[in-house]
Amino acid sequence: MAFTLAIGSQAPTFTLKGTDGHMHSLKDFDAAPVLVVFFTCNHCPYVIGSDETTRRTAERFKPRGVTFVAISSNSPHTYEEDSFDHMVERMQEHKFPWLYLYDGTQDIARAYGALRTPHFYVFDNTRRLIYTGRAVDHPRDASKAKVFDLDRALEEHLAGKPVSIPLTNPIGCNVKWEGKDGHWMPPEACDLVPCT
Repeated sequence: MAFTLAIGSQAPTFTLKGTDGHMHSLKDFDAAPVLVVFFTCNHCPYVIGSDETTRRTAERFKPRGVTFVAISSNSPHTYEEDSFDHMVERMQEHKFPWLYLYDGTQDIARAYGALRTPHFYVFDNTRRLIYTGRAVDHPRDASKAKVFDLDRALEEHLAGKPVSIPLTNPIGCNVKWEGKDGHWMPPEACDLVPCT
C-alpha cells in the first residue's frame, strides 16, 4: 500500500487544535466546495520561501470558495521552533489567511501520507482527493518559480475540467518524525512521480 493518499481517496478526518486556541475538525469545512489541506511547519526554508506565494493563491481563490487549512506535524524535539507556541507566534506575525493546526501525535500526517513541508492536498466538494504534491517548482526561492501546479489544479477543477496533472512530487524538507533522525522517512514513503 502506498504511503501517500491516492488520488480519488476520501479525506481522512481530523480534530486538531489551532493557533486560534480552538479545536477544528474536517467536518467544519463542509461548506467549502474545495478544500486545500497542506502540511507545513515554522522552520523549513522551502516553507518560508513560498509562504507568500501560497498566501496569494489562497487569497486569489477564496472568493471562489476554496478554503486552505495548514497542518504542522513536525516534532519540536527535532526543531524547537516547530513547537505549538512558535506556531502561534508565526501566525500572529504573518497573519496568514488560513487556519494553522497542530498534529502533535503525527497521526494525521500518517493518515494523509505527508512527505515534505510543504505538501499540498486538494479535495473536491465530496472530499475526494483530486491533486497532491507541490504548489510551485521552486518553493525555496519562489521568485524563480515558473510552474504553478497548485494554481493550475484549482483553475482546472473550478472550470469543470479534470486535473491534468494530479500528482507531483512535493519539494521541501521531510516531515520531522518523533524519535527519528531529522532526515528519516518511513520506509514505505516514496516519490509520487518516478524521477526520470
